[in-house]
Amino acid sequence: MTNDVFILFAKALAVGLLIAAPVGPIGLLTINRTLDQGRLAGLATGLGAACADAVYGAIGAFGVTQVIHWLVGARDALALGGGAMLLWMAWRTVTQPVATEAAALPSRSDLLRCFAGTFVLTLSNPATIVSFIAVFAAMAGGGTQHLSAAPMVAGVWLGSALWWLGLTTVVGRWRHHFSTAWRRRINVLSGALLAGFALWQWAGVFWGPG
Repeated sequence: MTNDVFILFAKALAVGLLIAAPVGPIGLLTINRTLDQGRLAGLATGLGAACADAVYGAIGAFGVTQVIHWLVGARDALALGGGAMLLWMAWRTVTQPVATEAAALPSRSDLLRCFAGTFVLTLSNPATIVSFIAVFAAMAGGGTQHLSAAPMVAGVWLGSALWWLGLTTVVGRWRHHFSTAWRRRINVLSGALLAGFALWQWAGVFWGPG
C-alpha cells in the first residue's frame, strides 16, 4: 500500500512538472517578473499557478461531479474573463517603469498580488480545466479512491512548484546581465505576447469548434 501511494505521488509530481513546463502566459509572467522585480516576485507568480493546479487536481481526484460539470459548462465565460485579465497584465507590463538595480525588494502586498493574479488566471484557463480533470479523474479511478487523492494533489503541487523554483533560480542568476534598456525591450515584447495569448484565447471562444 505504501509503495502504491509513493508511485501515485511520483506520477502526480511528473504531471505537475509536465503541465507547468510549457512556456505560456504564466511562464512568461514568471520570467518577466523575475527579471524586473527579482526571484521572490517570480516565485510568488509561479506558486500562484501551482496552487491553482492543485485546486483543479483536487477537483479531478475527488471526482466532484457537480463542480466538474459547472467548470466544463463555464469554459467560455472563464476564457473570456481570463483573456481580459491577460490584456490588463499586458498593459501593466508595457506601461510600468523598469525597476532599477537599487530598487527595494517587493513588499508582502506586492508578492500577494503576484500570487493572486496567476492563481486566478490559471483557474480561468480552459486548458488547465480539461487537462487536470481528465488526468486526475483517470488516476483516481473515476474519483472513488478518496484515500489516494491527497498524495495526488500533493504530488502535482510539488511538481509544479519545483518547476517554478528552478525557472526563477535560473532566470534570477541571469537577471543582472540585462541592462535597463534590454529589460525595457523585454517588457514590451512580453506585453505583446501576453496580448497575443489573450486574443488567441478569445478567438477560441468565438470561432472555435462548437
